[in-house]
Amino acid sequence: MSEEKIPVYKQQNPSTIQQMFGNYYLEYASYVILERAVPHIVDGLKPVQRRILHSMDSMDDGRFNKVANVVGDTMKYHPHGDASIGSALVTLGQKGYLIDTQGNWGNILTGDSAAAPRYIEARLSKFAKEVVYSPKVTEWKLSYDGRNKEPVALPVKFPLLLAQGALGIAVGMNCLILPHNFNELIDAAIHYLRKEDFELYPDFPTGGLLDVSGYNDGTGNSRLRCRARLDTSTKKLIRITEIPYGTTTESIIQSIENAMEKGKLKVAKIEDNTAATADILIHLPAGQDVEKTCNALYAFTECQVSISPKAVVIVDRKPVFMGVSEILKHNVDHTKETLRRELEVQLAELQESWMQVSLEKIFIENRIYKELEKSESWEQSLAMIDKKLQPFVKDFIRPVTQDDIVRLTEIKIKKIAKYEIHEAEKRIVALEKDIAQCRKNLDQLTRYTIRWFEGLRKKYGEQWPRKTELCEFESVTRAEASVENETLYIDEDGFAGYGVRKGEPVEKCSKMSDILTIDNQGVLMVRRVQEKFYVGKKLLDIRVLRPGEDWVFNMIYRDGKEGVTYAKRFHIGGFTRDKEYDLTQGTKGSRVFFFSVHKTEEDSAGIAVNVYLKNQFKRLRKPVTFDFAELRVKGRAVMGNIVTKNPVERIARIMPTAATAAETPEGDAAEAPAPAAADTPQAPPAPQETPQPQPEDDTPVPPMEDTQGTFNFDN
Repeated sequence: MSEEKIPVYKQQNPSTIQQMFGNYYLEYASYVILERAVPHIVDGLKPVQRRILHSMDSMDDGRFNKVANVVGDTMKYHPHGDASIGSALVTLGQKGYLIDTQGNWGNILTGDSAAAPRYIEARLSKFAKEVVYSPKVTEWKLSYDGRNKEPVALPVKFPLLLAQGALGIAVGMNCLILPHNFNELIDAAIHYLRKEDFELYPDFPTGGLLDVSGYNDGTGNSRLRCRARLDTSTKKLIRITEIPYGTTTESIIQSIENAMEKGKLKVAKIEDNTAATADILIHLPAGQDVEKTCNALYAFTECQVSISPKAVVIVDRKPVFMGVSEILKHNVDHTKETLRRELEVQLAELQESWMQVSLEKIFIENRIYKELEKSESWEQSLAMIDKKLQPFVKDFIRPVTQDDIVRLTEIKIKKIAKYEIHEAEKRIVALEKDIAQCRKNLDQLTRYTIRWFEGLRKKYGEQWPRKTELCEFESVTRAEASVENETLYIDEDGFAGYGVRKGEPVEKCSKMSDILTIDNQGVLMVRRVQEKFYVGKKLLDIRVLRPGEDWVFNMIYRDGKEGVTYAKRFHIGGFTRDKEYDLTQGTKGSRVFFFSVHKTEEDSAGIAVNVYLKNQFKRLRKPVTFDFAELRVKGRAVMGNIVTKNPVERIARIMPTAATAAETPEGDAAEAPAPAAADTPQAPPAPQETPQPQPEDDTPVPPMEDTQGTFNFDN
């Protein structure tokens, strides 16, 4: 009887399977990080970009090549499809540093894609040929199939990574390095070589305004705000001439239309005339304020975006998080080292050329070639030539080898016949000067590197001026930018909102406004306005709470049913939406006797009231006057000052007389709306009676005591 075969996956130990998949995941994650998504610190390129540039160098003859041909040739080195190569090539071409383009390569402003690879052409730029390639100092490796050689990293002699920027999404990490200005990178490199301090800030090809106050050297906790440039010189028209990084004119127009649909923005018409430069025309309706519309564009559309860069690079086959200053220092150090290696190669070549020219001059000038006629064998000829050269060996920079002698015997008779000694001496002198200069450059390598960067700036600096303006601007909150095109209503059933059409209008609001309500129990609440929401039938105050407004409230309340009566002046302070705040001490049975609202502290200080006590004979009744000017403005959680410990019947405000009415601040008009008047009964003025002594059983009104309250600010 044959045994049943058990599948391989059932034979495995579960822990072994888990470990196997863990290893597979780590291998995949490492591959994506190292070979696809994250740039290398040395040349600032991802593998596909490096292979494209290597392929273009091998194909370069000074003329344009079809992008389709470049893609096909790159596939010898890149083990992926042609689509990834083509898109990477287009991205390199749009950045404008390394590739000269011809044809329709798309538009970074509008977001239009490039034409098909068979219709567009490319070649290496002069800048790329000068900065990127140096085959004699390049480290090579075999391609994925072992048939070709490709560079491990190109010997780039410039901070290319910071100039172009990089974006990549790997497994478990992402990379966003913003582009920087060409000339500012060179200035920073020179400052670093001179051991001076430097600062680097991004510069975007799309222009715009940039607030770099939170840049933090481009590390993971950096945060930038980028704005479009708005031209408001024409009435009823806003022109967008530059757009933020990472946006397109199409995405900006779409965000404006979305804001219009949600009622956050009023625009009559939008036109897009973008070509080589951004040009979006926003026509405003009649009566629309330009400044408010600009604020709304910043708050609700892509006219302002936040960017959080995070620099991740490959160093020694590992991903490393760095700041842009550290990346620049690493690139400058690599440039200096590459220049040193190039100088050493150049010096060796110059010395070898001097050696060959000198041997040739001695060989011909001293007629050593005649020994070839006297010798009976080849070996004897080589020995005789070597013997004749020995008197001159002390002047050579290295020993004479047999290969040198063989090379001398291969000189043609025609060259010997026409040989000019003076020309040879001139060439030797020129080579000696070059050797001396090369040695001087090696001895003064830092100065030589500085001259290298200065030469780059002189050649190419005018091509890349700064496009993004650095400035600081205040953030525009959505509440500040909201257009108040709605009206807040309140009805008899205790419902409020901009959709309660049968109620009484309170004031204008937007769909982003905060609504403040205070009920007759002294409970304050701030909530976002809605089409319809319940606020209660008995309100002391309801109003729209706008940014920048700091209302002052006057209030007299009783603590509990038979407690002490307090008075206080307070600001709202910080708050959390939809949270109840007790303006009293929260004791059951508390009652608010008086309540008023004012725009400024001066307005609130001009309020005085008469306090009528209970248990007094009518004919002897005399109110106690209380002036709010005696109180300081504190936080809403303060307990307040004691007005009286006796039971209070009612409180009436003392109205200004005709003589003083002209001096009354207009801020009193901002007191609590109609609902508050119903809950705060106003008593007629006290009768003018002759003061009489109080009965013995009446308790005198004690003087006011200052009870310190505590502040409570919520986030």
